[in-house]
Amino acid sequence: QVQLVESGGGLVQPGGSLRLSCAASGSFFSIRDMRWYRQAPGKPRDLVAAIGSGGNTKYKDSVLGRFTISRDNAKSWVFLQLNSLKPEDTAVYYCNAEMDTHRGVLAYWGQGTQVTVSS
Repeated sequence: QVQLVESGGGLVQPGGSLRLSCAASGSFFSIRDMRWYRQAPGKPRDLVAAIGSGGNTKYKDSVLGRFTISRDNAKSWVFLQLNSLKPEDTAVYYCNAEMDTHRGVLAYWGQGTQVTVSS
């Protein structure tokens, strides 16, 4: 059984910062791409940032220059540093990872962590 557990969300004022973390645990051989998605009320889940096993990254245009994704392959963690936060960044943020398992390549989701940007 594989688990992804996010942490680090919370309430922050506009212009503030947060650091989200996601820890992977369980039975898997390796982790391929790791991603952060977010979903605001009434809106679809959107890809925010992604990072490959080699460290290559990509970002949603609206967060470029403000958010930074990173990973610790040794500890199976992925992080999302959120800076210069805006009210429109308010959403539930989800961690997603593609993993090599004994059943093949599977994608897993975390339970989500709430980020609220408000004064």
